[in-house]
Amino acid sequence: MRGIRPTRRTTALGAAGVLVTATLIAGAVAAPSATADSGQGKNQEARGVAVAAERAAKKGIDWQDCPADWGLVKPIQCGWVSVPLDYAHPDGKQLKLAVDRIGNTGTKQERQGALVYNPGGPGGSGLRFPTRVTNKSAVWANVAKAYEFVGFDPRGVGHSAPISCQDPQEFVQAPKADPVPGSEADKLAQRKLARAYAEGCARRTGRAMLEQMTTPNTARDLDVIRAALGEKKINYLGVSYGTYLGAVYGTLFPDHVRRMVVDSVVNPSREKIWYQANLDQDVAFDGRWKDWEDWVAANDATFHLGTTRAAVEAKWLELRAAAKKKPLGGVVGPNELIGFFQSAPYYDSSWAPVATVFSRYVAGDTQALIDAASPDPSDTAGNISEENGNAVYTAVECTDAKWPTNWQTWDRDNTRLHKDYPFMTWANAWMNLPCATWPVKQATPLNVKTGKGLPAVLIVQSTRDAATPFPGAVELHKRFKGSRLIIEKDAGSHGVTSLVNPCINDRVDTYLLTGRTDAADVTCAPHATPKP
Repeated sequence: MRGIRPTRRTTALGAAGVLVTATLIAGAVAAPSATADSGQGKNQEARGVAVAAERAAKKGIDWQDCPADWGLVKPIQCGWVSVPLDYAHPDGKQLKLAVDRIGNTGTKQERQGALVYNPGGPGGSGLRFPTRVTNKSAVWANVAKAYEFVGFDPRGVGHSAPISCQDPQEFVQAPKADPVPGSEADKLAQRKLARAYAEGCARRTGRAMLEQMTTPNTARDLDVIRAALGEKKINYLGVSYGTYLGAVYGTLFPDHVRRMVVDSVVNPSREKIWYQANLDQDVAFDGRWKDWEDWVAANDATFHLGTTRAAVEAKWLELRAAAKKKPLGGVVGPNELIGFFQSAPYYDSSWAPVATVFSRYVAGDTQALIDAASPDPSDTAGNISEENGNAVYTAVECTDAKWPTNWQTWDRDNTRLHKDYPFMTWANAWMNLPCATWPVKQATPLNVKTGKGLPAVLIVQSTRDAATPFPGAVELHKRFKGSRLIIEKDAGSHGVTSLVNPCINDRVDTYLLTGRTDAADVTCAPHATPKP
């Protein structure tokens, strides 16, 4: 998943007893860090999270076989952790968060604790993380010997008090308007849709819940999960938005971190969260889109889409214009095309599949593209999940930070960017525009920084990542003193740590298994280029 969520859903890839002994409880209830909320005016929340963590440590997690419809088979186990809706009022309404785990594959002596995972979003579920063990992922085999893999649905996501902003069947309805406006009337229509979506969030989710849908609250939830697991300190793996969650957790609870790997990093600067981060992303997406076009051109013998980037781009614009004039199959217009084609600049694993479908269309087979890019009204469960993911994305980013409320600012910035970076700019703008009329108070982002007790954090980043541009990793590296940066040069697939690249894989293993990092930052050659 991405740091800032796509317009259409894309998927990344990606202690035995119930009773907790008194000793374990004592270990699990680490006192709130002295720096936990200093300077942030959040002392009430700091006290609230300490109360919630103490309760969770005493209660533990009642691990059971996972519900049949979750798609998580034995030996993966599932359970629940209760957290306060509002940490300023820990005795008030509680939310039940879904968690799952699989034990370490090595011996008891090899076990180093729980490795907790967040895949990004905001709005992504981490519950499939333990399937890296059941699916025998070679990249994670060494780490799995030492750690039990723990996933969770963050607040508002999936099975954890899910939120909604729009009827799911209406949300996936197609074709939607072309995101690139052709007139002021087009812009006004999109502005009305964005306002209606924001109002729908308040109506369907409730203001009380929306107000608490923030990254700092999810970080507090993570600390309660740590306590419920019986762990004094957390081992954490965050990808995409999961890196920002990790950065906020490391700032609030620096002495509760044992080891932390962050992969494909959201820029944690207060100036970037979240309006500017999305504008930066538009530029990076266009760059990676061009990388894909270059690759398609280099493999013209397979795809027959042109021998130069310009020729491939011309075919794309031709397709886009045809779908605008008459949506393919009555449902695939420019908006739906972007939803499908954007997976190529996201993930190298999508390069060949997207090019193949495109090639078939140009050769006269339109059905493959219609099937790939259109929604499925009969997939009600999938549509509920897609709408929920978008609702959480919107709720967290809109509530986390203040956004421009002046339409002229949005219009100026996106018009300017679109001229040079047309692939994603307007689509991204409309997806985020509900934040301009957000119905609840917007917070000030946390000042991400090093606190007492924070260990060396391992940062992994490719230089041409579209969803989380490279400067974000450099910024977090500066803010987390003693961190180490591994750079994958001339690569851009989002989510680096699950790709096969021994230069990176071996260092992630070494860090998680021993705590050791290189003496200096490391630059690795790119992973293998996809084969057509």
